[in-house]
Amino acid sequence: MPVKPAAASPAASPSFSGPFALGVLSASDQVLFPGLVLPDGRVLDLRTALGEPALTTRGIFERWDEMLPRLHALAADETVDGTADWQSLEHLRAHAPVEPRQIFQSGANYRQHVIDLEVAHRSPDDPRTVEEARAEIAAIMDRRAAEDLPYVFIGLPSTITGPFDDVVLPDWAQQPDWELELAAVIARPAYRVSVEEALEYVAGYTIANDLTDRATVFRRDMPAIGTDWLRCKNAPGFTPLGPWIVPAESIADPGDLRVTLKLNGQTMQDESTKDMLFGIARLVSYISQTAQLLPGDLVLTGSPAGNGMHWGRLLQGGDVMEGSVTGLGAQRTRCVAEGTAS
Repeated sequence: MPVKPAAASPAASPSFSGPFALGVLSASDQVLFPGLVLPDGRVLDLRTALGEPALTTRGIFERWDEMLPRLHALAADETVDGTADWQSLEHLRAHAPVEPRQIFQSGANYRQHVIDLEVAHRSPDDPRTVEEARAEIAAIMDRRAAEDLPYVFIGLPSTITGPFDDVVLPDWAQQPDWELELAAVIARPAYRVSVEEALEYVAGYTIANDLTDRATVFRRDMPAIGTDWLRCKNAPGFTPLGPWIVPAESIADPGDLRVTLKLNGQTMQDESTKDMLFGIARLVSYISQTAQLLPGDLVLTGSPAGNGMHWGRLLQGGDVMEGSVTGLGAQRTRCVAEGTAS
């Protein structure tokens, strides 16, 4: 089913921290290229600038230590021959800024978000008052943090879509919901790394909206199995990503960024990453104890309070989501009910 972008990329003023960011862009010929994006809206095709016609953003992360100084030089217009061919962002379309091989997703990582979800999913015959349920769940969250046990599961790369593309809501998804998140992008293979060294393996940060169908989170036929992440989170296009990847060195403290999502102009999520139970370093280290993270992989860090289940208002065709994270720019995606996209 073809899906059109919601609009031309509304990113002529990219609004990110630091001297540059990375993106994947295209002109009218629709040939995608890795771009060096400057705060003033100029873009440089890195395939041409670096003389590597097959270069991708993932390829850049595979050689991050070598590439980062070269990117700084290009951003300062210190090209070898001084003839860098800069383009204007307003004439380009932004796509997902990387194609990851693996997506690691952290669940139940924002204290207030978990409390809200647990209360919303309470059984009708739960004898506890709302206040009692909140206090009990808060105690569980604090114990998890103290015992250093993040909750991480796997997502599919096929869920990735662009930061300004339409998102098709499948007809089987009865309760589609938003979950805006800070995402870390891995720079080099990481296996069994310590918390202290984990951030050395992070190239940069971007924005992800981890859409979820709440109706299929839990298996009703086999409750003992628990959550069904395949069905509830992995529909095509359920992870709008980007628009930019901002180098980690340009983000002073990923543990103190504002995550904000607006639905049709109304603010629904607006929380600091300070509310995370497990920060970037703890998540990367924890994942690496079991799996090997690879360059370009994503680590989604969980979503703060303010999802649709909390508000009693789920996504539907025609809705427009606008998501931003401090220093990383903003994305804008329109929801389209399956069968109405063209």
